[in-house]
Amino acid sequence: AFLDWRLSGRFRQSTNDAYVQADAVAVAPKISGYAAKVLVAENQTVAQGQPLVQIDPGDLQTRRRQAAAQAEASDWGLKSLDAEEAADRAALDQANAQLGAATAARGLAEREVERLAPLVASGGDTRQHLDQVKTSLVQSAAQERAAAAGLAAARSRLDGFAAHKAQVAAQATGASAAQDAADRDLAATLITAPMAGRVGDLSVRAGQFVQPGLRLMTVTPVQSAYVVANFKETQIGMMRPGAPVTVRLDALPDQKLHGVVESLSPGTGAQFALIPPSNATGNFTKIVQRVPVRIRLDLAPDLAGRMIAGLSATVEVDTRPGAGHGE
Repeated sequence: AFLDWRLSGRFRQSTNDAYVQADAVAVAPKISGYAAKVLVAENQTVAQGQPLVQIDPGDLQTRRRQAAAQAEASDWGLKSLDAEEAADRAALDQANAQLGAATAARGLAEREVERLAPLVASGGDTRQHLDQVKTSLVQSAAQERAAAAGLAAARSRLDGFAAHKAQVAAQATGASAAQDAADRDLAATLITAPMAGRVGDLSVRAGQFVQPGLRLMTVTPVQSAYVVANFKETQIGMMRPGAPVTVRLDALPDQKLHGVVESLSPGTGAQFALIPPSNATGNFTKIVQRVPVRIRLDLAPDLAGRMIAGLSATVEVDTRPGAGHGE
């Protein structure tokens, strides 16, 4: 007996302060509404993505159609503005052309006046002809000024149109975002399982009004169950991740389970309590602390389905360096 203790017994650390746990997820809706259908039963095994609850989508379908209509109206508004912009740009090009023609006509009239003035002074041409050319110059100058004003007006309309189009585009973006939000809300009426597991704590019933954040049920991944063993601080000195573990469940006393130490908690259980103890005041009594140790189980498929979160267990860890399952 002494030899066994000397060789291996002193390296085995055990505790019965251990429990099976699983990272259960509370299922809650994102939207409010009446539960039209409850598609699972208490303790039912579900796959990831499997429908759990159907919320009545009627109001959200109406809201989605309204958002879609607003988005479509905004799209048509943008298309109409695109056509107006094309017309305004064509008007700007026309005003540019008119200004160019008016400028050319004025230049021609100026040169004609310059050519006729010496001829009239020398008697080579009539005064009447010169007056007609000067009148044509005045008219050309007036047409040039009118064309310049028309060009400035066309540019102003185009600049104002750009601001209006930006405003309508922003409204279209908002309408599209509203439609996307309506689509997401409509999709959220079908609540699905976030992971594979077993349904528990089913509290929702058909016809019940549910609100965002209200827990409807819990999905527990029993196939990924693990054990948390609370060892005394005097037992963990040689404990390391990867150390082999033997587990016996109180519910399955004849079944020996194997696993390994996955990790040790960064603090004792007291440190994570709602009100941690303060030993800096008054009389002091030393209390041995407990350190949570997470243990990953190596479970056969038939045993994985029999794991229940909360079951009590007895855990023994072999802390010998290099220890394995076969030892």
